[in-house]
Amino acid sequence: MRLLILGLGIAAIAGTLLSALNPARNLTASNAVLDPGESSTTDASQPTADAPGAPGTLGSGLMVGSELSPLKTELSEAIAAYPQLRGRVAILDLDNGGYADISSQTTVAAASTIKVPVLVAFLQAVEAGDIALNDTVTMQAADVAEGSGSMQYEPVGTTYTALEAADMMITISDNTATNILIRRLGGMVAVNQRFAQWGLSQTTLAQPLPDLEGQNKTTAMELATLVAAVSNGELLSPRSRDLMFEIMRNTVTDTLLPQGIPLDATIAHKTGDIGTVLGDVGLIDTPEGRRYVIAVMVERPFNDEQAADLARTLSEITYDGISSETGSEAAESQPPVEGLNQD
Repeated sequence: MRLLILGLGIAAIAGTLLSALNPARNLTASNAVLDPGESSTTDASQPTADAPGAPGTLGSGLMVGSELSPLKTELSEAIAAYPQLRGRVAILDLDNGGYADISSQTTVAAASTIKVPVLVAFLQAVEAGDIALNDTVTMQAADVAEGSGSMQYEPVGTTYTALEAADMMITISDNTATNILIRRLGGMVAVNQRFAQWGLSQTTLAQPLPDLEGQNKTTAMELATLVAAVSNGELLSPRSRDLMFEIMRNTVTDTLLPQGIPLDATIAHKTGDIGTVLGDVGLIDTPEGRRYVIAVMVERPFNDEQAADLARTLSEITYDGISSETGSEAAESQPPVEGLNQD
């Protein structure tokens, strides 16, 4: 009997040790996001196979229901009214799995929407202990970028906290802040490796920001799936997820998706704007408690201002369709389909 008790005790201790060594199991219990700590020497560019974001896992926890056919028809008609534009739309209803997909898996220039996966990568590095939110990051000459943001006007050598850089990357779309964080995360190759491990096969960094030539790529569906997956508890702990969406709710530019929803709805989003592409991806909560993700990417003749009109129209159509009973019934009445590849 004594030997049996001793054996059970040893087994329990061993199980506890194995649990403690499992990074995936302990990720959601981490306080690294809000409790500053010293940076570890772990290479942020090499997530382990056990960590969230292993190949093929992105979006695996999302409900996949039926196509929102009436909504898709209305969106397609709106896009057809602008023959000079090419609209790419991905919509994921997080309540019932309904979706609409219009050329959403076509690769397009990401513009500043690429900053959303960079933010997720940054928060993962915080959780892994590779960087703390209050760590100091220093602006180097190679980081300085024209276009969006205010950091470019500060002298080289100016320091910020990592959280300040992440906040400015999203809220005012600061290109210099983005370059600082990409460098701090190990460079573009390391960040691309992280994207690929999540299952983002078409979202890649090829150029530092501002990338006016559109070499950095993504798709509307990959952006929407990433935001939906994080909202659903994938890739990040709840505390990091909440911080991510708090930052995105403070995005200053509100001329696209926010214009298609009422004032009593909330949106956490990020825009992108270069000459050839205008985009926005966001998580919307309606006053009635509905939640959905929408990603709109509009390819356009150089600086065609009608792209913004189309993005606003698509946002309004989607909000009305998702929040109405008709949109819900349509999703539930359609037979289930396999996957989201409809175009």
